[in-house]
Amino acid sequence: MIKRLIREIQKKNAPIVVGLDPQMALIPQKLLDKNYQQYGQTLEGAANAFWDFNRAIIDAVCDLIPAVKPQSAMYERLGLAGEAVYHKTISYARDKGLLVIGDIKRGDIGSTSAAYADGHLGLVTVGEKVYAPFGEDFATVNPYMGTDAVGPFVNVCKAQDKGIFVLVKTSNPSSGEFQDQILAETGKPLYESVAYMVEKWGEETREDGYSDVGAVVGATYPRQGKRLRELMPHTYILVPGYGAQGGRGSDLTHFFDKDGLGAIVNSSRGIIAAYQKDNYAGFGAEHFAEASRQAVLDMLADINGALGR
Repeated sequence: MIKRLIREIQKKNAPIVVGLDPQMALIPQKLLDKNYQQYGQTLEGAANAFWDFNRAIIDAVCDLIPAVKPQSAMYERLGLAGEAVYHKTISYARDKGLLVIGDIKRGDIGSTSAAYADGHLGLVTVGEKVYAPFGEDFATVNPYMGTDAVGPFVNVCKAQDKGIFVLVKTSNPSSGEFQDQILAETGKPLYESVAYMVEKWGEETREDGYSDVGAVVGATYPRQGKRLRELMPHTYILVPGYGAQGGRGSDLTHFFDKDGLGAIVNSSRGIIAAYQKDNYAGFGAEHFAEASRQAVLDMLADINGALGR
């Protein structure tokens, strides 16, 4: 799976992923009104507005990018109707040739972790039939409970040729409350110990340099990103925090390896809500998808410029 991602990044010269994180405040009012007229002011109406929004953005940017990253919480908020749109979004993106990173951040143990892994990346047998319930290509995983939490996902990665990105140093301001704590045993921050484990978990899935077990490291912490790139030479890094959270292309060069690979940068609101920003206001709400396309082009120019390519 990581080889597939690398091929798509190289083919499009685009080490970026668009986060499909719809929220009511980001959806153009005309799109909401259209769905409210059909479904009423219901969870189903809101969910179908999300679907129209996602589909338009995917259509506008699919030729430019290798992958999308829907955040499951934004869909779960709308209950069963939202879950259905999450599934439709995944299927539609894959039909358009995109890889899908399910941003689910699951982190439980034993049979519960295995159930999450099967539901999102693996297969479920019902009688004599076998199903891939959600069908993402990658998923994000919370390692707080250790190998008991991550191991079932790694097993599914090996069995089904899928991938995961494990939270190591996240982009949010309070991440340091736990992740930066110095461990008495090592004298180093916790995130470095997690990085060590990520390299270990990925050993059996390595091929051509990188493993199917990746890491999440925030663009908002470039110094830590440089250190973690050194500690995880076989690990692909998913980099959130670009754009809306303050990360810039010039902050990210050390997240990549000497060949310009090793990382894929996410932007969510900065892309999907571009039409609400001053520099894209000329597109207007009616042309929100075109604004998203321009934001992708600008992001590519920024990151590839910083990488000198």
